[in-house]
Amino acid sequence: MMGGTLKARRYVQIYTGEGKGKTTASLGLILRALGAGWRVLLVQFLKKGEFSEIRALKQLEGPLTILQFGSGRFVRGRPSEKDKKRALEGLAKAKGMMLSGQYDMVVLDEINVAMNLGLLPMEEVIAFMDKRPQDVEVVLTGRGAPDEILERADLVTECRKVRHYFDKGVRARCGIER
Repeated sequence: MMGGTLKARRYVQIYTGEGKGKTTASLGLILRALGAGWRVLLVQFLKKGEFSEIRALKQLEGPLTILQFGSGRFVRGRPSEKDKKRALEGLAKAKGMMLSGQYDMVVLDEINVAMNLGLLPMEEVIAFMDKRPQDVEVVLTGRGAPDEILERADLVTECRKVRHYFDKGVRARCGIER
């Protein structure tokens, strides 16, 4: 038995849109799930390194597993074959871990962007979603979630930008955006 007394039906959640808060929402879900005794897998597809949230989350390792498959640099233009290979390996690893029965929640951070950049074929992500056991919550984040992915979700939240200080030249701040 994982994360409580009974294995309950879990759902697919998507956080997408042009506004701030998609990864932040998933981090809140991770904290809530850990507090409920769940085991959580966080897979980051575009990030690599010790951002502030990773430094904090590493203190919770044990019931939380963090995997990063980003290159550590921003992918511009066409991704390299190495970038694609790394992303496919990440999705395969996440699928195996999801199917292991060891996790109650799997968070695929920035997976929507990975699809949009051509790092991951949408069909592979759909296959991942179709293999999801009923007792595993899956969370997908990132702007530009394709309609075919949105249709398979039980919950879709679109983060909409109304105003952002980035538009005035403010860079990502430590403790807030990184």
